Amino acid sequence: MRRSERRGLRTAAALAGAALCAALATGCGIRTTSVPVDAGAAPSRVPCAMPASDAAQTGRGIPVEIYLVCASQLVTVDRAAQVQEARGDRLGTATGLLDELRRPPTADERQAGFSTNVPEGLRVSGPRAGDAKGVLRLSVQPEDLSAEALAQIVCTFTEHESLTSDEMVTLGGPGDYPARGYLCTAETKASPKEMPDTVGTP
Repeated sequence: MRRSERRGLRTAAALAGAALCAALATGCGIRTTSVPVDAGAAPSRVPCAMPASDAAQTGRGIPVEIYLVCASQLVTVDRAAQVQEARGDRLGTATGLLDELRRPPTADERQAGFSTNVPEGLRVSGPRAGDAKGVLRLSVQPEDLSAEALAQIVCTFTEHESLTSDEMVTLGGPGDYPARGYLCTAETKASPKEMPDTVGTP
């Protein structure tokens, strides 16, 4: 067989192979493309959502909402806490809520992306001599807490009317500094790394 004939046979075989590959790809539902395809970002593994029934399953108290950190924002989580919604037991309400903020997230909450920045050893007490009636004193000066921790406390406390006055909560620390009023705004929830808005001394 002459060289030109052999070259012709090789060319024909290559063309036949290419056609077969294209047919197989079409048969498998695969469409070829010469343009890069952007399928978008991968689905998020941080839904920041919890089943509504989780809080009731703990059986430790009445349902309350607290603010935890998730995806760099403040998001509410349902818990069951020992709190009393009464003006006469403001300290009991604040203590119960703070206990929930200090408690490490459950396994399900961690899996959903939630965390807390509130120190485990933080405590709350009522007003001392010279304070306004609605003051709550933390065992750490509020501005010495991380911005996220203070935002969690402020936004959780302002959800409860017994702890607020004009939609603000008044917090002080163990030192001689005067207590200050704090607001939980939409900006605070969206960016808790920024210090919550203050409205000065009461």
